[in-house]
Amino acid sequence: MTDSKYFTTTKKGEIFELKAELNSDKKEKKKEAVKKVIASMTVGKDVSALFPDVVNCMQTDNLELKKLVYLYLMNYAKSQPDMAIMAVNTFVKDCEDPNPLIRALAVRTMGCIRVDKITEYLCEPLRKCLKDEDPYVRKTAAVCVAKLHDINAQLVEDQGFLDTLKDLISDSNPMVVANAVAALSEIAESHPNSNLLDLNPQTINKLLTALNECTEWGQIFILDCLANYTPRDDRESQSICERVTPRLSHANSAVVLSAVKVLMKFMEMLPKDLDYYGTLLKKLAPPLVTLLSAEPELQYVALRNINLIVQRRPEILKHEMKVFFVKYNDPIYVKLEKLDIMIRLASQANIAQVLAELKEYATEVDVDFVRKAVRAIGRCAIKVEQSAERCVSTLLDLIQTKVNYVVQEAIVVIKDIFRKYPNKYESVIATLCENLDSLDEPEARAAMIWIVGEYAERIDNADELLESFLEGFHDESTQVQLQLLTAIVKLFLKKPTETQELVQQVLSLATQDSDNPDLRDRGYIYWRLLSTDPVAAKEVVLAEKPLISEETDLIEPTLLEELICHIGTLASVYHKPPSAFVEGSRGVQHKRLPGSVGSGESESPDTGSAAGVSEAPPAVIPSQGDLLGDLLNLDLTPPTTTGPPPPSSGMQMGAMDLLGGGLDSLLGGDLGGSPAMGAGFGAPAAMPASFNAPVSGGLDDLFDLGGGVGIPTGVYSAPKTVWLPAMKAKGLEITGTFARRAGVIQMEMTLNNKAMSVMTDFAIQFNRNSFGLAPAGPLQILTPLSPNQSIEVALPLSTVGPVMKMEPLNNLQVAVKNNIDVFYFSCQYPINMLFVEDGKMERQVFLATWKDIPNDNESQFQIKDCHLNSDAASTKLQGSNIFTIAKRTVEGQDMLYQSMKLSNGIWVLAELRVQAGNPNYTVSLKCRAPEVSQCVFQTYEAALKN
Repeated sequence: MTDSKYFTTTKKGEIFELKAELNSDKKEKKKEAVKKVIASMTVGKDVSALFPDVVNCMQTDNLELKKLVYLYLMNYAKSQPDMAIMAVNTFVKDCEDPNPLIRALAVRTMGCIRVDKITEYLCEPLRKCLKDEDPYVRKTAAVCVAKLHDINAQLVEDQGFLDTLKDLISDSNPMVVANAVAALSEIAESHPNSNLLDLNPQTINKLLTALNECTEWGQIFILDCLANYTPRDDRESQSICERVTPRLSHANSAVVLSAVKVLMKFMEMLPKDLDYYGTLLKKLAPPLVTLLSAEPELQYVALRNINLIVQRRPEILKHEMKVFFVKYNDPIYVKLEKLDIMIRLASQANIAQVLAELKEYATEVDVDFVRKAVRAIGRCAIKVEQSAERCVSTLLDLIQTKVNYVVQEAIVVIKDIFRKYPNKYESVIATLCENLDSLDEPEARAAMIWIVGEYAERIDNADELLESFLEGFHDESTQVQLQLLTAIVKLFLKKPTETQELVQQVLSLATQDSDNPDLRDRGYIYWRLLSTDPVAAKEVVLAEKPLISEETDLIEPTLLEELICHIGTLASVYHKPPSAFVEGSRGVQHKRLPGSVGSGESESPDTGSAAGVSEAPPAVIPSQGDLLGDLLNLDLTPPTTTGPPPPSSGMQMGAMDLLGGGLDSLLGGDLGGSPAMGAGFGAPAAMPASFNAPVSGGLDDLFDLGGGVGIPTGVYSAPKTVWLPAMKAKGLEITGTFARRAGVIQMEMTLNNKAMSVMTDFAIQFNRNSFGLAPAGPLQILTPLSPNQSIEVALPLSTVGPVMKMEPLNNLQVAVKNNIDVFYFSCQYPINMLFVEDGKMERQVFLATWKDIPNDNESQFQIKDCHLNSDAASTKLQGSNIFTIAKRTVEGQDMLYQSMKLSNGIWVLAELRVQAGNPNYTVSLKCRAPEVSQCVFQTYEAALKN
């Protein structure tokens, strides 16, 4: 009778009966009782109350009974840790049993009992089993070490089990080697920097020897381990490849894929002109083809891996196109994957074959498959130029079928063909326009609108066609709305007289009636372009477009390299790195192919700066962006108070209409002081509570009001110059300069109204700049500015705004708004405005820092026609917060050693040489950010000569 009878009973009071049976003197009765217990446990009944009785049955010679008791123990030990200790003695005893099966069983169960309390008792039995004479016991013990490490890593390291595992790699039995490798790999994964698997040529040789005699899973462990090794040279690489190649003919597909992974990795190191390289390419194709004759699920995994291999080395499978042709009974997921690979392998040699297949697929019944097939025809046209004409005629034939989804996909791909081959196939536009009414999918509608806008001059009724789309503008998807806006602007630029009403209609729909920020932004940009400079608009909107590339869906090269290193794992099926889907610390090591690792390893920051100086390396400044893009993103608010603004920690953005038509919606909403937007026009930007307070953003000591402790210093300020001429600002002229007074930077301006109308509602905004300058409050112009009237205004500035490197470094881009318009100008601030009052270094610190900064960072400049002695020069420079630390005279030449500190924590050190009677001075500057040296030299020149 079979054991199924144990699962059929549903008696009540069963536990009590089982307890009696477990304590019976008859061996058979005991065994029956344990089987019943295991059956109850399997179907989910709680039999933990029988724990002591079941554990008592461990003392038996019957292997079957022992296995059942161990099974029970593994299941309930965690919920009964105190009782589990009772089993320790039996484990110790069983580990010395003459029967190797029992020894292995004991050690396997020990590894599965995840109870901290008893792990230390298991170390001795495990140590014995690791050195057991029987390989079956040793291989089981190797895996047990990995399990124990997972429970208590420190214990395993202290007991020296890791060294024993490393020794097992040299074991005479291949299965022991494989399990030792598997255990070490598992432990190494959770401790990426431990370097447990110290692979060297000798170890690799042992692994390759074991490879031929292992079971299939042992082979996979060893191959995966080999894939982590980087050979010393191409000879070693070839030798490993030769010994791994026989695995390609293995019956297990996992072994084949692991072998492919190793070969793909080591091929990187083989010279392409080597005969063996060509041979290896030929050997890789058959096993991959064989994988495609397995069941569909395996085929899918194989195809996902082949997709990666073909992207890296298309030559491997270039002659194997036919195996990727779709069979009628393939599941849809296999069909779609095969299609993808067919396109990747398409070339001039096989394109006729591929097109014939694809045309056949386009008449299938499966909608998803047909869509992908039609799209594939378009991709073939883009990839193989010689086939473009045939592809276009095939697509036209498909459009004539009038099958809705076929027509829509065909139009989407024809748009791409037009972009790849301009002025070649436009004759088909008439056919496309016939199908306008049947388009109901956003992508197809957007593609058709693009075609009409792009070739408006060839379509007589283009305005009517686009107007028909405009009727339901708000019901369209964003993709269609954006495309329609651009197409109508193109049409207007090509036929301005006929389409003026149409363009005004679409611009007002996009800017006033839409709540989509992308659409509004694009609408405003077109509106401004068209209203200020139609010629520029034409150059921007009708610019020649770059040709599209043939493969738009290739995996990015560095990701592809990583995925090739994960062939045969889940990462290769998802086409995502393990870090994207594995939680926790495991499996997130980034792997790279050999020979493709960049030499520019990230260097550790220079920590050897002089003691006592908070010499953080200068913050990395982002590269300069697009002026138009940044200034169009400004938040512009009117002054909100009539008196001085209340202190605020953020920025209130109640936005204002600039174009007389809804800019409040473009710039509205409380942006809460988002750093990307710069300090707002409203309340002042937040300032640190105490000076030297660290400010988020990685820049130390950004706003320093200390040092001078309120003593006014005579920082040199240049005379005012015209920043914004009246001609460019509809009658508003702005002249200005920068000053630093009592530690606060000020932008001093004169606003002059040369227009005939009153100006009100002034506000100001800065673009991101090199040192984070931003208004510390609103522009205080509280009365209207009448015609021919001027007003003086001093705007305090903070240095806590967003940072972006400008060219030149001290360039500042400004937007000023009033009731008439928004005006843009740029000016340059002298860098000494940013020199803080506590910029004097200690002598010893100066000396150490000067030595610490590399000589490559030193710049030397000449200051000509300067008639001051060294003391007068020192006094004058101190007014600009350039402090003299020491002075010495060598052969009649005075050498002044000076320091200054910028508001973002960057120190600049200087040596100024003054020779009596010589009007030319020499200044040497040293700084960790040498970009500032030119600006600092200009400050020296201006301060000494004025």
